[in-house]
Amino acid sequence: MGTWMRDVGAGWLMTSLSPSVTYVALVQVATSLPIFLLSLPAGALADIVDRRRSLLWLNALLAAVACFMGVVAASGGMTPVLLVGSLLLAGVFAALVQPMQQSLTPLLVPRAQLRTAVALNGLGFNVARATGPAIAGVLIAVSGVAITFFLDALSYAVLFGAFWWWKGASARASSGPPESLLPAMRAGIRYALHSVPLQRTLLRAASFFIYASALWALLPVIARRQLGGGPGYYGVLLACVGAGAVVGAVALPKLRSKIGSEGVMRLGMAAAAGVLLTLAFVKNPLIAAVAMALAGAAWIAVLTTVNVSAQTALPDWVRGRGLAVYLTVFYGAMSIGSLLWGAVADAASVAVSLSMATLTGMLSLVLGFLKPLPAGEADLTPSMHWPDPTVAPAMLTSLEADRGPVLITVEYLVSPGDIEAFLAAVREFKSERLRDGAFLWGIYEDTDRPGRFLEHFLVASWLEHQRQHRRVSMADADLQALVVRFHRGTERPRVEHLIAPPH
Repeated sequence: MGTWMRDVGAGWLMTSLSPSVTYVALVQVATSLPIFLLSLPAGALADIVDRRRSLLWLNALLAAVACFMGVVAASGGMTPVLLVGSLLLAGVFAALVQPMQQSLTPLLVPRAQLRTAVALNGLGFNVARATGPAIAGVLIAVSGVAITFFLDALSYAVLFGAFWWWKGASARASSGPPESLLPAMRAGIRYALHSVPLQRTLLRAASFFIYASALWALLPVIARRQLGGGPGYYGVLLACVGAGAVVGAVALPKLRSKIGSEGVMRLGMAAAAGVLLTLAFVKNPLIAAVAMALAGAAWIAVLTTVNVSAQTALPDWVRGRGLAVYLTVFYGAMSIGSLLWGAVADAASVAVSLSMATLTGMLSLVLGFLKPLPAGEADLTPSMHWPDPTVAPAMLTSLEADRGPVLITVEYLVSPGDIEAFLAAVREFKSERLRDGAFLWGIYEDTDRPGRFLEHFLVASWLEHQRQHRRVSMADADLQALVVRFHRGTERPRVEHLIAPPH
């Protein structure tokens, strides 16, 4: 609620400080660009640090920035550059908060209730979206803009108290020795590069946010110049967004049961594009308010769908980093889109900018038919079915120094008639090896013994390979069973671990 009040105040204040539409769009960019740039290291931190302690510090810093903005605005010293700079600083702290905060959801509910929990979280978010802007519009008209910044600071104090009370937020994301920041970031990127469900989700999210960002970037200008409204009317428009989102969130479960997640996604994308086209030419404030309510329903439909799709594509050990990649795509598309549509509005007009965004939305909808969201949810709980590697006593001390890289080989004996099917299955298994820790993978056939295959993969260090053992999921175990069923040896496939000599 506090954040929405601050954003209403900042957007409205900028329309008073500068006549440039680009500067107004920069308000949106300033809040989203830091999250685009910093989400990945923030996500890595979310998986390796004490999240509760970090969130306490970050909410305190966000409260301090909001207080500063309130004092400067109340004294009349705010400038466009200072406003954007303050929002950028708040955006940096928010970038560190969001992956940590989102990664805590599975600690609150069983996995079977995760989809409902994400929808409920979206409902709460949009209740705030409905009430915050409406209150802000009234307060700005009565008391000025500064009050919205002070109330934003108060909202962070409430969050501080919540995390002070909830000790469970300190739970670590994974067992074993914690990872260092850079290796943790590499692991997150590696997972995203080799997880097909996550990639499909990110593609669909980016295709939506790139055009839908036009709504938030241009809404202050539409409300003030195109519709001739004041701060109260601007707050009403944003409250309509929230009200529409609340209705949409309540209707989502029944709608999803009838048309599925992909159907909900496409319907939301089409509705969002229709709203942009309506706002490009509407002059009636009542019609604009109805359109904004539809926009709220469309946004909650798309946001809930892609957020659940991202959450269910991620195991616990990489959840913070995976959600950080999702947030990077989210805010990157929002930042690029806001700059683009603001520049087009300055060069041509707001109507032209919104019309071009609508056309982009239609192209994104076509992409949805070509690249649908992943169907079903894989079981990503750890299987722990890999046996611990045997280590000679003479090697124990050396391995404690975390030597590497490690070469793991797996020997398969395959009948001639099964070779084609075996290779198809083992190549499917390649993504699991690379996703969970390997940086190189290959499969080779023995020239002297046709049908004898050697799979190999390289892992950066012995400790990283131990982590790989804990990352293998139940879904991976099922896939591995499909590969092993082609093995015709009297024993299970032989596994060997070889490690590079010490430097």
